[in-house]
Order: sequence, then C-alpha cells, then structure tokens
Amino acid sequence: MIGRIAGRIDYRADDHLLIDVRGVGYLVYVSERTMAALPRAGEAVALYTDLLVRDDLLQLFGFTSLVEKEWHRLLMSVQGVGAKASMAILGTLGADGVSRAIALGDWNAVKAARGIGPKTAQRVVNELKDKAPAVMAMGGVGNTGSTGSAEGGQGAQGAQDGDDVIEASVPTAAPAAANADAQSEALSALQNLGYAPGEAASAVATAAGASPDADTPVLIRAALKLLAPKG
Repeated sequence: MIGRIAGRIDYRADDHLLIDVRGVGYLVYVSERTMAALPRAGEAVALYTDLLVRDDLLQLFGFTSLVEKEWHRLLMSVQGVGAKASMAILGTLGADGVSRAIALGDWNAVKAARGIGPKTAQRVVNELKDKAPAVMAMGGVGNTGSTGSAEGGQGAQGAQDGDDVIEASVPTAAPAAANADAQSEALSALQNLGYAPGEAASAVATAAGASPDADTPVLIRAALKLLAPKG
C-alpha cells in the first residue's frame, strides 16, 4: 500500500498530476480543491495517498491531510459513491466542510457536489453521521501534507532526494490545520464534559461554521451555548 508520496511535480492536468520520486513517476488523482492548492510543475510536493485496486484498474488518489483521506475512504463505503463522486464531494466542500455537513445532517451541502443527487446525498449523511465525531477528533496534529517550493540550493535536487522534499517544502495549509486542531480539542472537551459524540460534533460543527477562525476556547463557549437547554 502506498500511503504517502513526496517528490517533484512533473506535470499537472485537470484532475491529476505526475509526481517524480527518485526517477519513478506516480500518477496521482486529486480533487479540484487540492489541485488549486498545489504548487506549479517543477516544485516539491508531499501528499497522503490511497490506492484503489480493481481487476482492471489501479488508481492513486492524493490528499493534503489525513482527515481528507479518511473522509474519502468513508465516502467510498457508501453505496453509490465511487472514487469520482467522493473526489467531487471533497472538491466542493473540503475536508472540514464534509465534517460539518455530515455532523449537521446537511445533505443539501453534499448535494451541491457535481453528480451527487438528493438520494445519494441523504444516504451519505445517514450512513456516516455516526462517524463524524471520530474523524473530526483526528484534528490537524501531524495531519497536513506539505506543498510548496523547494528553497535555496536544494531546489530540484531536494525534490529528487525524496525525504529532503519535506524539509524543503513550505506548508500552505496551516490555517486549515489550526482550525482542525481547534475543532478536535473542542470536541474532546465537550465529550469529557459528558456530551454524546454526535451532539458534541454537531455543536462544534455549527460553531466552526459560524466562526471559521475561532480558537479552541471560543469554539467551546459557542458550542456550550448551542447545547444549553432552551427555555
């Protein structure tokens, strides 16, 4: 199983790129959102990957975070959702957006992805809602793949040297990772206070959607207000 790739981008297409790793080229399919965040051809990149194996097909899919990769795996477990549909959902919503939509039961947000009908969107939400707290709890610690340019004298040589790519890369997803950390910590805090995983995840997702840049204490306070008895 190929779980992670670090190398130099040889070329980019609409939905895939070729990554050169020590002279071996790997064709990696990515979502539109991930492609937009990747550097130009000739620059260094590191992606988490998932290998799809069929009788007549081998396809490698790339992700900037472990949360995105986990959602891809879970989305594909839903009947009627293949790799193309999963990438469409992730490309439209992003990993955090998928977490919020599923935690909140917002199948309309899932339906916004290209090629996803209402029945499939409802099935995704219904089958995966119980999984949302665990995925959100993965947070952003050690969770972001590196994308960016090689610096200084390492340049293309650093990309050829495999592991050196990581040292030479400039991460571009730090804000998303920070928010994922905050959501994970807030979710853990609420569960420690005795709230059920599902209701805690829903409250954190709502709070994060209202304040995308909120830190952990702010998210906890906002979620507690949402969970407070009404009336």
